[in-house]
Amino acid sequence: MTLRAGCLLLALAVATPELRYFQYESPILGTPSVASQACLTVDADIFAHADQRLAGLRLYRDGTETPYVIRLSAPALATAATPVNPLNLGMQGKETVFDAAMPEGSYSDLSLEIAAQDFIATVTVSGSHSRTGGETRLGAYTIFDLTRQKLGRSTVLHLPESNFDYLHFQIAGPITPANITGLTVERLPESQPRYQFVAQSSQAAQSNHATVVELTVPAHVPVDRVVFTAGPEPAMFSRDVRITVEPAPAKPAVDQAGLPPEPAIYSGNLLRLHRTEDGHRIDEERLAIDAPVAGFDTPSRWTIRIENGDDLPLSVSSVQLQMLARELCFEAAGNARYTLFYGDPALLAPQYDYSALFTLHPDAAQVTAGAEQRNPIYQARPDQRPFTEKHPALLWVALIAVIALLGGIALRSWSR
Repeated sequence: MTLRAGCLLLALAVATPELRYFQYESPILGTPSVASQACLTVDADIFAHADQRLAGLRLYRDGTETPYVIRLSAPALATAATPVNPLNLGMQGKETVFDAAMPEGSYSDLSLEIAAQDFIATVTVSGSHSRTGGETRLGAYTIFDLTRQKLGRSTVLHLPESNFDYLHFQIAGPITPANITGLTVERLPESQPRYQFVAQSSQAAQSNHATVVELTVPAHVPVDRVVFTAGPEPAMFSRDVRITVEPAPAKPAVDQAGLPPEPAIYSGNLLRLHRTEDGHRIDEERLAIDAPVAGFDTPSRWTIRIENGDDLPLSVSSVQLQMLARELCFEAAGNARYTLFYGDPALLAPQYDYSALFTLHPDAAQVTAGAEQRNPIYQARPDQRPFTEKHPALLWVALIAVIALLGGIALRSWSR
């Protein structure tokens, strides 16, 4: 078989979209009256009836397929941290001081690497554009390690957005130059992440010194983080959390080897600390944990376990699962009617020139997907698999028959 013939057979084997094979449809509402770019947020209901990569989703204008692009509202992964070496590290009076040459571009949060435990200190930060230029004070920040009191540790400085070439640090407290081992800085994203609701529960159970919350997520729906709303008591806490994600037991999924997939496990820490310690004001809250799960082919069960130890159980008002917003953007013609069709698992992701050339317009119109409904002309795709794949049992029957026949022939030959 020639390469050309093989490519032709492959092209024929790939399913092509047809309106009758989509199970669901949703009208696009609020399309602009004049031609312009338009974007809509893809909600969890569409994911549940499409697939985890939205490969089987198509956009039609009056029965004609229209190119589109799916984009995240912000990168799913954090920008890689850049290490920065301390310069001129030493003492000035009773304070530890050092400088840092910052990477190009804007930055905000800095993380100090401090080889010490059980401390509270104040870090005053100033910035300048040259080693000899005038300094601008950026603020004073409290860092701490209260692990002995089971209240966690934080050495992150939440600076205002800055682009100074040099920063100067003064640390008042029990931190010596030998304790400073480095610092890291993260680039500011071009836009802040925008999240969508996926599932929520306010039902928490207490089990073996732990607070346990369980949620179920529909098939295919991605989740990117877990957000906790804690009650007023206890007023301060630091609790480790373990998150286990696995197929819901009602219909367990299996991998290619016929085994259930390994559960996804994430861990994190919840912290709430508002107090004055040794004259230092500490205000720190961390009530969200990243847990990026692309979505299972079946509904998934989320088990969230908050370890309380011997402390008062954490009062949880709600636990919410959220996903990064996914937007579907396209070029809308004025006063045209558009409809989303989805629910054809045979389709692969479309390949449009539009996605390669796409640039988001700042004035793109925001449109919405209307109520989902069953496609009135839906019909199941005909099964185009080879006969042996449709009826695998017959292959085994034929194989056993051949073995029996060969065995009979061998037995007759031996008896002679």
